[in-house]
Formats: sequence, C-alpha cells, structure tokens
Amino acid sequence: QVQLVESGGGLVPAGGSLRLSCAASGRAFSTHTMGWFRQAPGKAPEIVAVIAWSGGTTYYEDSVKGRFTISRDNTKSTVYLQMHNLKPKDTAVYYCAAVLMPFGSTRSLPNSARVYGYWGQGTQVTVSS
Repeated sequence: QVQLVESGGGLVPAGGSLRLSCAASGRAFSTHTMGWFRQAPGKAPEIVAVIAWSGGTTYYEDSVKGRFTISRDNTKSTVYLQMHNLKPKDTAVYYCAAVLMPFGSTRSLPNSARVYGYWGQGTQVTVSS
C-alpha cells in the first residue's frame, strides 16, 4: 500500500513560485513511477509532470514545460514539483499519484490518470492576476 500526502500549495501572484511536496509512506515508493496532476473546478484531471521510478526520466505537459520541474528523493520518499512563473491558468487542486504497478517502463512514461492507482488528497494552488 502506498499513501501520499501533498503540501506546499497556496495563494501566489502571477509570475510567482511555489514548491509542492508529496510525502509517501513505505519504502515501496522507490519502485513506482510518480506523477503530478491538477484539476480545475468542473474539469477532468490533467497530467502535469511525471518522473520515472529509476533513472530520472521526466515528462511534462506542454503548457508547463520550462516553468515546472519534477524531482524525487527516494531516501526521503518524497516527490517535488517546483513551479516558476505561475499563471492564473495554473490555478487548480494539485494531486500527486503513484502508478499501480511497480518497476514500470523508464522510457515510455504514463500520462493517463487511469494508470495511477494511488492518490493524495490534493493541495490548492491559486494564482491571482
């Protein structure tokens, strides 16, 4: 079982920065590819970024490329999302998630929510104009 808890959200002006953290329970965290998703009111969750369980390979949704950075520290069982140059369109609840199966591909990273079986409770990010 993998349990995830997000933190670091808040209210920030356009152009500002936030760093989200996701703390995971258990040592099995290190064998799971991790992702960040976000969901605006009335919309389906959308992928933000993904990092492989091994090797450091990453994937970013086009609208956040160059602004967001995903990273992980397996010794601390934590995944991070560093966000710079935030825009009002980034406003959403941000969730971290772990894929259902361990030891997945480190070359083709999943960007569909259906592949992720473990989810945190979410943290609100609001970007004002």
